[in-house]
Amino acid sequence: MAIIADVVISYCVVNTNGRELLMRCLDAIERTHPPELEHEVIVIDNASDDGSADAVRTRDGNVRLIALDRRTGKAENDSTLLRQARGEYCLLLNEDAELEEGATQALYAALTAHPEAGAAAAQLLDPAGTAQACAWRLPSVATALAGALFIHRLLTVQSGGGTTRPVGWAQSSAMLVRRRAAEQIGFLDPQFFVYSDETDFCKRLRDAGWRTLLVPAARAIHHEQLATDPEAGERRIVEFHRNRDRYMRKHHSRAAAAAVRALTAWAYLLRAIAALVLPRHEPRRYLLHARQALRPARGEGIREAAENYNRMRAARSGTAKAAS
Repeated sequence: MAIIADVVISYCVVNTNGRELLMRCLDAIERTHPPELEHEVIVIDNASDDGSADAVRTRDGNVRLIALDRRTGKAENDSTLLRQARGEYCLLLNEDAELEEGATQALYAALTAHPEAGAAAAQLLDPAGTAQACAWRLPSVATALAGALFIHRLLTVQSGGGTTRPVGWAQSSAMLVRRRAAEQIGFLDPQFFVYSDETDFCKRLRDAGWRTLLVPAARAIHHEQLATDPEAGERRIVEFHRNRDRYMRKHHSRAAAAAVRALTAWAYLLRAIAALVLPRHEPRRYLLHARQALRPARGEGIREAAENYNRMRAARSGTAKAAS
């Protein structure tokens, strides 16, 4: 799709069963958008069953809704939004991200000031307003070794500070993307259902000559909807390590991927041992991380949960059609 010159910013929101957070996200867009920049808002509803799509339809304001009838992955949904967007710049947002005043302007200023940059990410905050780690060096054997030695916060984390700067990769919960750069590299890889999708995206941007920036002046509250769902905890761990290993095998050698699996498992095993005596830590959770890091192909993750949901949804639809 050709970029329409009169649209500068396309807000691209992915929502999965997050109706209340989605409304807050859309409210924040309306409240904080720079009035001098022509914009559009697109929401892709990922086959939610909590009334999210209806809430968008009945909302005042010009929001374009893409309502899916089957649940798909984050990378695929972001790519759909990027393809549908009319703006020169696309602000990728999760439904659980709430932009603060000046965030869009700061991200836009960063990309216009740095034509070599393909993406610019906001500094994420927890709901209490504390800055979260949200940018890191690209994964490698060296970063896994730093993790195994427990010096990753010093050597791997690249968020913090107050100046705009290049980073290896950043979370895409609130990331402004130069649409031309995303189109050049073929958007996001749908093989990454969720987790490591933005890592792979930033790596491919870098390989194509584009930079990824962290913009501390742009701030967004990240409510971390997935992290607050205890029932999905084990599936998230499976998906996290599966796609971390997918990234390593895609961009590094088999030997490097194997080394990262072993180093990561070792780091989590040490955490599990420490958790036996430390308060408010769960040894079982760390052991699960260690197991999945070592054998990432095993277990069922979020992808399988979505596939199960799609089968049940299709069965209900078929039953309803037969009854009518």
